[in-house]
Amino acid sequence: MAETTTTVPSPTYLKESKPTRQRLLSLDVLRGITIIGMIVVNTPGSWSYVYPPLQHAEWHGLTPTDLVFPFFLFMVGISITLALGRRVESGTPLKGVVTKIVKRFFIIYALGLFLALFPAFDFENLRYVGVLPRIAVVYLVCSLLFLKLSWRRVAWLSGITLVAYWLAMVLIPVPGVGLANLEPGTNLAAWLDELLVPGRMYRVTWDPEGFLSTFPAIVTGFTGVLTGYWLRSSQTVERKIIGMMVAGVLACLVGYLWHQFFPVNKNLWSSSYVLVSSGMALLLLGTLYWFIDVKHYRSWTPFFVAFGMNAITAYVLHGTLIDAFHIPVNEAGETLRGSSFQGLVQLGLLPELASFVWALLYLLLCFIPVWIMYRRNIIVKI
Repeated sequence: MAETTTTVPSPTYLKESKPTRQRLLSLDVLRGITIIGMIVVNTPGSWSYVYPPLQHAEWHGLTPTDLVFPFFLFMVGISITLALGRRVESGTPLKGVVTKIVKRFFIIYALGLFLALFPAFDFENLRYVGVLPRIAVVYLVCSLLFLKLSWRRVAWLSGITLVAYWLAMVLIPVPGVGLANLEPGTNLAAWLDELLVPGRMYRVTWDPEGFLSTFPAIVTGFTGVLTGYWLRSSQTVERKIIGMMVAGVLACLVGYLWHQFFPVNKNLWSSSYVLVSSGMALLLLGTLYWFIDVKHYRSWTPFFVAFGMNAITAYVLHGTLIDAFHIPVNEAGETLRGSSFQGLVQLGLLPELASFVWALLYLLLCFIPVWIMYRRNIIVKI
């Protein structure tokens, strides 16, 4: 008997329009800008001297640094719609698509564990959650639900999740603490982290990439999925850009109104934070889309595209190469990173500026391999 294969049902938007297969250069540029921002904020010359915009907000509030991670998840969502949409359109068997999704989830998660272990490989103090593990989970959930839900159901599920998370955080009493609160270490998300998250946590008793806050982080991915639907629709380019800009402004406005009741907070990944960060991502992508993909102002883009086309490679590279700068260079135990930072200070730079310049020099070091890959059209696909 011949084997029967099940194909992925075509979403409504694929029936309504003929999707564009051309790669969105603006998306690569936005991804590149984001990974560049991540490298710069993660590798200052000295953590004792960092400009405030290059630091995360201590608790409530938002800095440019707090936009890096949600921008990544937003772009993960867009990539899901663009990549899986093409597979859906071609009639790829459902089993093959799901297998690919699950395989990619495990690879991204394993890379996250590798970075957490490198270079000491101390398994007893392994942190099982983190940036890449959260990206892996968001990718898995958003991809599987993309195959099953229409864009309208994705939108409804996103809204319900954000409201439910808000109500849970402000209404459910915290066991052992008492009333619901949004303070660090004593809120509901922190209590669940201590109860459910295995291994070492970033803040000892709780983790900013912990269990409960992963749900609104998935919604950040969904905002990218919805943006991908819009980009693949039959709307004119002008309407697509206007739609992104209007949606971005509305998301920011609603987010900051919500901030009065559920403050913008990256550590909690609050519902208002989801809306504000996704709104800003929409505004930036809409602007880049207009200038790069519509008006073709592209002469300045290669530096960013080099990072954007191999973002995971650049991320892993920056997370491993930095350990070479932690090698002691003298009997006092001063590291290569510390001595080179002090060298910049001795040249007459203020400590904060020296720390920033060091980060830029490290960025250029990471740029060399990704530029070679870009020039040779090498893209590492997971």
